[in-house]
Amino acid sequence: MKLNERSLAFYATCDSPADNAGFLYKKGERNTAYHKRWFVLKGNMLFYFEDRESREPVGVIILEGCTVELCESTEEFAFAIRFDCAKSRTYILAADSQASMEAWVKSLSRASFDYMRLVVKELEKQLEEMQRGWSPPCGPLKENGCAVWNNAPPLKPPPLPPRRRTAGFSTLHELYGREVAELRREWLPRLPSGTFPCLPGSMGKWAVAPAPLKAKATI
Repeated sequence: MKLNERSLAFYATCDSPADNAGFLYKKGERNTAYHKRWFVLKGNMLFYFEDRESREPVGVIILEGCTVELCESTEEFAFAIRFDCAKSRTYILAADSQASMEAWVKSLSRASFDYMRLVVKELEKQLEEMQRGWSPPCGPLKENGCAVWNNAPPLKPPPLPPRRRTAGFSTLHELYGREVAELRREWLPRLPSGTFPCLPGSMGKWAVAPAPLKAKATI
């Protein structure tokens, strides 16, 4: 596969976000010494530079058909990028710490399109299972793996309470009339002689009964 060096250099240094970036020690292919390089991971491409301020990458590793695994080396936190092809080169890298090594191994293992394809298939499978779970159940209900048919008759709603009969106007008038008459009989003996209760809106609590009219003598 032919790659345009100018396009790769622009992609490596453009403002697009990187999946991971930092210093790693890279073991030489001929010279087995480790050299400190600045690595930038974008998608399935791992770029490495002479230093952090370099404008062009020294090289790029296409992370397709590879496995990332720990390896034995003179460096403490070393790991290897191996490809399936026998003639392909194996890249030996080393980090400064255990946490940095684990972060790089994790991000590099997820960088290939093969991994993304597996993730998409797994998500599609989970979505299909969720959609099946949301569909309404068909057929009889199951209990302990056995179908259960409910042959019991449907429950009838409870009967409505009997309606209360409301008294008519004549009945209410008669009841209240009796109460007023009883109260009147109780209060009249207590009133002073010659007085009677005032009507609402009149002055005073008690009123004096008017004197009886005297008959005029006729001549």
